[in-house]
Amino acid sequence: MIGEIIAIGDELTSGSVLNTTSYFAASHLFAAGHEMLAMTTIGDDPEVIGRTLQQALQRADFIVVTGGLGPTTDDLTNAAVSSALDRPSTFYPEIFKKIQAYGTSLPTGQQLSLEKLAWLPAGAHALHTEAKMAGYFLVQDGKPIFFLPGVPQEMKDLLLETVITRLAVWEGEAVRQVRQKVYKVVGLVESEINRKLAHLEGRDPRVRIGYYPVFPEVHVSLTVTGPSSQEVESVFKKYDGQMASFLGDCCYGSGRDTLEGVVGSLLAGRGQTVAVAESCTGGLIAHTLTKIAGSSAYFSGGVVAYSDALKERLLGVSREIILRSGAVSAETARAMAEGMRRVTPVDHALAVTGIAGPSGGSEDKPVGTVYFGLASPDKTQTYLFHFSGERTQVQALASQTALDLLRRHLLGLDNGCRTV
Repeated sequence: MIGEIIAIGDELTSGSVLNTTSYFAASHLFAAGHEMLAMTTIGDDPEVIGRTLQQALQRADFIVVTGGLGPTTDDLTNAAVSSALDRPSTFYPEIFKKIQAYGTSLPTGQQLSLEKLAWLPAGAHALHTEAKMAGYFLVQDGKPIFFLPGVPQEMKDLLLETVITRLAVWEGEAVRQVRQKVYKVVGLVESEINRKLAHLEGRDPRVRIGYYPVFPEVHVSLTVTGPSSQEVESVFKKYDGQMASFLGDCCYGSGRDTLEGVVGSLLAGRGQTVAVAESCTGGLIAHTLTKIAGSSAYFSGGVVAYSDALKERLLGVSREIILRSGAVSAETARAMAEGMRRVTPVDHALAVTGIAGPSGGSEDKPVGTVYFGLASPDKTQTYLFHFSGERTQVQALASQTALDLLRRHLLGLDNGCRTV
């Protein structure tokens, strides 16, 4: 089915709050086999809400609306819907009973304001009769419209528990089998990935390839649809093999895989450990590695040696190296990595030193110049990369690159796919 998402709230249009709910809804509806025609973000304006809803009804098979369902005076979605669809605002006593049960512990003033939640457009049906959050759906011109709260966790729960399941059995919609896979790519920009895969596009109407930059990565989706699971699986297997072949070693995983999770699994599987020595990334590599529960099994710790003095004192980088080659150099990166292995008994040590900007660059070493050192039991290797972007982008790219260098080393791969 073709759907549209409408997010409502002045806090969204003013930029005060990031609209994460539309992204969540789109990704899960797409994974369930639905095509998202549009995602619209609008303020708490009844006229705009009504007009946007009517436009969506003309072009979509279903609509998901988030936000504006609360008890305060600026929550205007229900009134706007009643007016736009000519559905008189109606009091639902059964919903109010649930609200009363939930609100008994609240102050009297707040209990009274909650009554607003029980006034809905005529024909509305509660999405979840036992849920404590607002949320309902109605059918207009044969099309379901789902109204979900703007609170992210409440919206996510209702979307997964009720909206997707209702759409899956919606009458009149032919059952369509869907198989999807998301490939996670590092070291290649979107245009280069597109060049590698362009010849696969448009060859089969059952197949769709999408490109989604998720900085500093690029995610590529393969979606196959068809009337039967056997047909879909056959086509998917063919294209999956080709996608994997053309993306090669730059694809570190798929689905819910993360680069730090893949690196952690490789280390844990080998019974090996790693420590980090960071300068320009300021601890970002260590932070990323420890996002994974159980990372203490393979991550020993790290040092943020931002100043030259700490590089010398904590990691044993000689003053001679810094004076001769500079703090941002292959020699310093090597010394930092080897020094990290000396101060802690680990199998691998990652080091990074660079110029994140916006100042500090030179003609020989412009902003974005980053050196990496990787010390392992058999040898120490150094790498040079030139990144572009703002300071935080350079730091994110450097952190990702460090982890990818370790991944490649553990797998015995070269660094051939890096083009950033």
